[in-house]
Amino acid sequence: MAGSANELAQGAVLLLGGRSEIGLEIADRLAPGREVILAARRSDQLEHERQRLIAAGATAVHTVEFDADAVDGHGQILSTVAREHGPIGIAVVAFGILGDQARAERDAAHAVAVVHTDFVAQVSVLTHLANLLRAQGFGQLVVFSSIAGVRVRRANYVYGSAKAGLDGFASGLTDALHGSGVHLMLVRSGFVIGRMTEGMKPAPMSSTPDHVADAVVRGLARRSRTIAVPERLRVLFFATRLIPTPIWRRMPR
Repeated sequence: MAGSANELAQGAVLLLGGRSEIGLEIADRLAPGREVILAARRSDQLEHERQRLIAAGATAVHTVEFDADAVDGHGQILSTVAREHGPIGIAVVAFGILGDQARAERDAAHAVAVVHTDFVAQVSVLTHLANLLRAQGFGQLVVFSSIAGVRVRRANYVYGSAKAGLDGFASGLTDALHGSGVHLMLVRSGFVIGRMTEGMKPAPMSSTPDHVADAVVRGLARRSRTIAVPERLRVLFFATRLIPTPIWRRMPR
């Protein structure tokens, strides 16, 4: 069931962030012939998403109540999912918030809330998932970093710092999982046009949820350690480190 290079791990698909546009696009592509578990708040209101995945070919779609910020409950929720619907083949961690940078600079509680959801809660979930997948001996994890975390910009440094922390944590966890049969793929994406960025001016080299999902599924099949979406962002990741600080300070979001 473990799967090898150019093969996806067998087992259920777990989507943490059951309303995520990107997550649902990924689940659409992985659904045929599999059970899918959608974990989100107000899980009793996920019927549209459930029907969508049944239409995509899922053998069954289950919904689970999940509050990413309630980290004390993560272990029990994930253990229950694994016991009732496992083994988990692919877990996609797709929850997160952008927050309001201007508010975060004035309101420490809001800044902490952004970092809690986008870093602390992800560390909690990933630690529990890594332990569960290690115990079953196989599985794949998908973690979403961002260009915002490659070099943090003044214009969105609260969100960017959370992504930078997550990027580092996931990179270290990848090494810790080496040889365990568990594969973690870190997705470093640019601006994604969708609900989360509605009303914002798209940045150069923007993508859409379906483009990200296509890249993620390809990366999973290849057992890639990291992917950039779009791929040409890799050059930009390198270039950003060379920009002098006085110029970088004025860079937009």
